[in-house]
Amino acid sequence: MKKRIIFVLCLLTGLMFINAGLDKFFHYMPIPKEMPEKMVQAGKAFMEIGWLMPLVGSIEILGGLLLIFDRTRALGAIVILPVLTGILLANINMAPSGLPIVFVLIGIILWVIIDNREKYLPMIKG
Repeated sequence: MKKRIIFVLCLLTGLMFINAGLDKFFHYMPIPKEMPEKMVQAGKAFMEIGWLMPLVGSIEILGGLLLIFDRTRALGAIVILPVLTGILLANINMAPSGLPIVFVLIGIILWVIIDNREKYLPMIKG
């Protein structure tokens, strides 16, 4: 049962990150009307840096794909973690109303990391 739950959570989280990554290339999702002005300005500033959004979008797509499959899930969680950290900090500073979903995503990613902790040991052992 645990495997099914984690699969569904990782599938939904992975698809969410893939969607967000694809939007950075194709801009098909409209900007929400209730988004704080500081967040809109920050988004415009990031767009001015030509290489930043494609980089973040690529990482989101890659991490989302890796997160979906059991064999690559541990790597996907590590790839997504820096992006999720940026999302958390942006929401803390500019849009606290988005924090509940960020905390859910962090919980899912931490669960994956804790569940796969033995796979990370070779990286930190000498």
